[in-house]
Amino acid sequence: MNIRKTMKNIIITGTSRGIGFQLAKLFANRGHQVLALSRNNVPLLEEENITALSVDLVQEASFSIITDFVKKNWKQVDIIIHNAGVLVNKPFAETNLADFQKVYSVNVFAIAMLTKAVLPYLIKKSHVVSISSMGGIQGSVKFPGLAAYSSSKGAVITLSELLAEEYKERQIAFNTLALGAVQTEMLAEAFPDYQAPTSAEEMAHYIYDFALKGAIYHNGKTIQVANSTP
Repeated sequence: MNIRKTMKNIIITGTSRGIGFQLAKLFANRGHQVLALSRNNVPLLEEENITALSVDLVQEASFSIITDFVKKNWKQVDIIIHNAGVLVNKPFAETNLADFQKVYSVNVFAIAMLTKAVLPYLIKKSHVVSISSMGGIQGSVKFPGLAAYSSSKGAVITLSELLAEEYKERQIAFNTLALGAVQTEMLAEAFPDYQAPTSAEEMAHYIYDFALKGAIYHNGKTIQVANSTP
């Protein structure tokens, strides 16, 4: 068997810290080619099999930078993991339009536009994985202060379902992982006194396996990945 054929070209967003950082290292250490996207360049990701690009996914010019890299170096993309996210923890009555625009720009609009930009390079059996939240699941427990965040994560789920239907004839799979609490820097900033039961490294291993194998069994699905019952 040609081992090189089993290696994937993978785009991961939000790689400066947390789950995205761990994912980039995990894929690269196992021989896959990673395009790590974040607003901040991280020296630790400047290693073999990782190309780190500093881009702001709410800026349209960023997408041509990404596609130029893919066109020149890869020709195809096997996996996209939409991991970048923004969280605003604020009582609804205190939120403003800018808060919602900030959250939706990263959590929803960037996913749509990056996917659209990379579509010409997605091939048969490519897998697009969007990281959502249990807060975006209808009927799950909701938490005060997360109106913008949780509603944006619900939008991600619907977007993924729609794209799965629209591109099923091309055999491109779109799935969403609705994560429970994971101990990341973003969580610590929003909820300083809360200790999540799952580490970023542990969750990265789950997402790694799902990104590589989940498309065999799922398309247009939302998988709930949490330690507790909603």
